[in-house]
Amino acid sequence: MYYVYILLSLKDRRFYVGYTNNLKNRLAEHIKGKVMSTKNRRPLRLVYSEVCLNRQDALHRERYLKTAWGKRYIKSRLKNYLKNI
Repeated sequence: MYYVYILLSLKDRRFYVGYTNNLKNRLAEHIKGKVMSTKNRRPLRLVYSEVCLNRQDALHRERYLKTAWGKRYIKSRLKNYLKNI
């Protein structure tokens, strides 16, 4: 299984979208600052994740969530959550 996940930077209030086959380990890497693209954007919070059955579907979903339409979907999906933080 693969996971598509969205992190919210509490520093700059921007999203990071990624995918992995081991969500727990990948989140630990982000938190420890081992991922270059999020290293300077910590602290981070996992705000959304999806499960995909294969790598191709996860990669396709990740790419979609990085588009303008995907960003609108994220903001719409997390609207109530984002109001409270």
